Amino acid sequence: MHIDRYDHAPRLPDGDNVDLREVIPGDGAFFLEIGPGRGAFALAYAVAHPVQRFVAMEIRKKLSVTLDERLKAKGLAHARCFAEDAGVALPRLLPSGCAVGAAVHFPDPWWKKRHAKRLVVQDAFLSELGRLLAPGALLLVQTDVEDRAQAYLERLAACGAFENTAGAGFADESPFAPARSNRERRAMEDGLPIYRMVFRRR
Repeated sequence: MHIDRYDHAPRLPDGDNVDLREVIPGDGAFFLEIGPGRGAFALAYAVAHPVQRFVAMEIRKKLSVTLDERLKAKGLAHARCFAEDAGVALPRLLPSGCAVGAAVHFPDPWWKKRHAKRLVVQDAFLSELGRLLAPGALLLVQTDVEDRAQAYLERLAACGAFENTAGAGFADESPFAPARSNRERRAMEDGLPIYRMVFRRR
């Protein structure tokens, strides 16, 4: 019998609707992170913004468990990481307009055509982020893969909920720096290009 070592990974409550205000008590607005990986961004951001409530969603159970435990160990009760597929979880989240920002880090590690349906950054995904973000909130999407970046940029530009803060191209810097993901740090250290898209909720 196969035993999942991470079957205790934190999950969002069951049900068609999940009220984030009941998941993380408090009065602060929410920040959403999709794909926190090893958690460098989440830890830095949660420390720097103790009033905001931070919700990270990581599809890999092992990484979600590790990050959630690290957040708890540092006493960051306003921040949690859940083992969730963001594409499935976002439509369940309430209330609309609750988030003051969101970050999507280096998504879609699927290269074959048959994996296209597994891509995270699709129209429905962006529509749900638009629903959850408050007017004026910033969305960061970043990748080190040029063709993916161009595809994301086009999808974002076509989504009526957002406007590009960089005009028509890529942003020079993350609006949430100095908080950075592990992969972002590694790419910067290696001198690799990072394609950052920073869009504002209309």
